[in-house]
Amino acid sequence: MIKPRLIFNEIKQYFDSPEAIIITGMRRTGKTTLLNLIFEKIPSKNKLFLDLENPLNRKYFEEENYEKIKVSFEMLGLDFSHRPFIFLDEIQFVKDLPSVVKYLIDHYGVKFFLTGSASFYLKNLFTESLAGRKYIFQLFPLTFGEFLLFKESSLKIPSDISGITKANHEAISPLYEEYILYGGFPGVVLKTNVEEKKRALEEIFTSFFQHEVLQLGDFRKNEVIRDLMLLLAQRLGSKVDIQKISKELGIGRPTLYDYIAFLEGTFFIKTLRPFTKGKDSEIRKMPKVYICDSGLANYLTNLDSGLLFENSIFQNLRLKGELNYFQKKRGPEIDFILNREMAYEVKATPHLSDIKRLERVSSELSLKGFQVVSKSYVAHDNVIYGFML
Repeated sequence: MIKPRLIFNEIKQYFDSPEAIIITGMRRTGKTTLLNLIFEKIPSKNKLFLDLENPLNRKYFEEENYEKIKVSFEMLGLDFSHRPFIFLDEIQFVKDLPSVVKYLIDHYGVKFFLTGSASFYLKNLFTESLAGRKYIFQLFPLTFGEFLLFKESSLKIPSDISGITKANHEAISPLYEEYILYGGFPGVVLKTNVEEKKRALEEIFTSFFQHEVLQLGDFRKNEVIRDLMLLLAQRLGSKVDIQKISKELGIGRPTLYDYIAFLEGTFFIKTLRPFTKGKDSEIRKMPKVYICDSGLANYLTNLDSGLLFENSIFQNLRLKGELNYFQKKRGPEIDFILNREMAYEVKATPHLSDIKRLERVSSELSLKGFQVVSKSYVAHDNVIYGFML
């Protein structure tokens, strides 16, 4: 049985729209599984699924005459006299695919569902050629709520912290600790023991490096970007000092900027800009870096449990909107500011002084609200547990 993702209901709203649906995200986040689920849910029999990682399926798109591609699809069983549904998995393997998709949408009203793992390339390929003809959805590792569904847990997370007793917290904590340590990649979550989870994380990293970095990146020195990935993992939650890192790696700053953009564009990392009243000054200041998944970060380097907890909070907050951080040259900081309105400070075991400090800084910034995110059980106001996000 295919386990549903939260994003499915968002995509479902557009099943009948004329636009192509594009699902992108980090490798092994479940894009193919989601595409298969959508394929099952489309009631029409006039549909076709092609995996473009298979070189034989790519041959259909090598024709310069797009009408010949249509004929090939008809031979595979599609009827273009009424609306056909075409599902294409791993679209980054076909260079000229956007123009084919555009042609078949414009001339035959084809409904496309597409997946691809390299946002860095998908954005460049699809931005202009499918302008006004696409909706892009990003699929990330599981939220903790999805994690519980995949584990087939009967635990229910109350929406209000007042509904969580110490006993509730103790029941949830072992699963939440597993989620923080090993992350939310579906294939890792479904493994039943620690060694299998570690091997699965190793395979995910190897697959990303082989397919995204080596095949798509076209870097002169692959070992440099490998070292950069490890270095950024070690500095999770910290500011990215471009000058210092460029010296450590022995590369120029423009090259380093390109490498970081590639890693962000392919979903391996995410950089957060500082919160300021003026957007322009945010761009000039150093960003903080997070890894796409706490389990992958844990696999790559031996990190403090507090940093893994912080990265896990980032993973769940990023689905809710734009994230920034706040920090003065001297003085208190705010780990995350969501949609320029809500402040979140991550503390494994928060104290009243942490809450008062966050309240003061949030007030100074005129934010609408604030919450301290705790891992431990506490009895304070303005606190939320990480597993509630």
